[in-house]
Amino acid sequence: MSDDAYRELRSDPHLGDVVEEHGPLSLDPADDPFERLVVSIVNQQLSTTAAATIRDRLLDRVEVTPEGILAADESVLRDCGLSNQKVGYVRNVADAFQDGLSAESLQAMDDDEVVAALTEIRGVGDWTAKMFLISVLAREDVFPVEDLGIRRGMEHVFGFERDAVSRGEMRERAERWAPYRSYASHYLWRSVD
Repeated sequence: MSDDAYRELRSDPHLGDVVEEHGPLSLDPADDPFERLVVSIVNQQLSTTAAATIRDRLLDRVEVTPEGILAADESVLRDCGLSNQKVGYVRNVADAFQDGLSAESLQAMDDDEVVAALTEIRGVGDWTAKMFLISVLAREDVFPVEDLGIRRGMEHVFGFERDAVSRGEMRERAERWAPYRSYASHYLWRSVD
């Protein structure tokens, strides 16, 4: 995290206390973008505990590469805890990576292009694409309003009533944190952990 990012977010009247409490954070690119994208799909619409259990089973039983996912029997993927729908989704991602999508090609794109490229894959939505931008490509200015943790963090730091803030208002409030909204997102998540 740059000194400028830390200083700016720490001086924010709403987020500053959380920044002060947790100190500087870093965004680190993922070593294995394909695996991280598969894990993001596993995590969709699940509790943290359930997602971790399924992820651990998957990593233990299947080689999480495009070739490994495509070679794995569907029953093995389901036995790991993936629904039929998610089996299809992770296979769609494997197909896309075998067809030429790569960390290098995605890294060369701007944020909107990455979201467009990823959301062309059936099973990858805006939330997953934005998580990829933050946790895989380490982009500094992404704000995933689709994320429940971000919503809860916004409620916490701004004092909103539960579920009373719209995505539009969240985006508007987060403008103050540009160009460091990915860091702000991490602080919001930490504010409710």
